[in-house]
Amino acid sequence: MVVGVCELQLLLHEVFSLKEKRSIIKRLTGRVREKFPVSIAEVGDNDIWQRSRIGFAVVGNDRAFVNGYMDTVIDFIETLYLAEIVDQHIEIISFNV
Repeated sequence: MVVGVCELQLLLHEVFSLKEKRSIIKRLTGRVREKFPVSIAEVGDNDIWQRSRIGFAVVGNDRAFVNGYMDTVIDFIETLYLAEIVDQHIEIISFNV
């Protein structure tokens, strides 16, 4: 079993309230969930208007597949143009059972 975990730091331009931020993050995570079977959530910077950290996880049986799938999800998030990805951290863990 291979587990891939990704944390993205996002910059939200022209957001002036937490309500606007939450709306954008909800839209972003919802679209990702509709297109990909991943677990995704806001994991940090909850009270900062123009920043957010989201995390998502992918599980599979092949390291190359998980890595490629995570890249596909990141590319999709970029094409939404809802937020700018300013930093990303990916970790892939293999479990031999």
